[in-house]
Amino acid sequence: MDISDILAPQAVFLRVGAPSKRKLIDEIAIRLGAIAGLDSDKVFETLWQREKLSSTGVGHGVAIPHGRMPKLERIVGSFIQLAEPVDFESIDEAPVDLVFALLTPADAGGDHLKALARVSRLLRNASVCEKLRAAGDPAQAYALLTEPTAGVHAA
Repeated sequence: MDISDILAPQAVFLRVGAPSKRKLIDEIAIRLGAIAGLDSDKVFETLWQREKLSSTGVGHGVAIPHGRMPKLERIVGSFIQLAEPVDFESIDEAPVDLVFALLTPADAGGDHLKALARVSRLLRNASVCEKLRAAGDPAQAYALLTEPTAGVHAA
């Protein structure tokens, strides 16, 4: 599974403002709901319920909020670079400024885990994250996220 299979160019957003974790999840729900053709309130509830189980802040300024949605036909993602880092209750307690949100069909089975693993592997690469933080426009960030060798050598 390639990132380009789950991330469309119009699903990449840079310098997004969100003052808190809850507001960030709301912002993600609005954007991802529009991309996936889903009700943003339902997307928010799905992502927030998952977040209440344990933070999806994986460390080093990265979060991967995710959830399963009924009536979704394929895995969809969105990448958000924040204007200012927010407290995400991450495992390392570092604030988050890079977010890759995923929605998967309720019956996705192993594909859900494969998508999470692929995104996680990509965003564990310190060089990729550094370049994403410096990206000047969404097209540049999309190219970084989808280049074939991105995330191959995790740092």
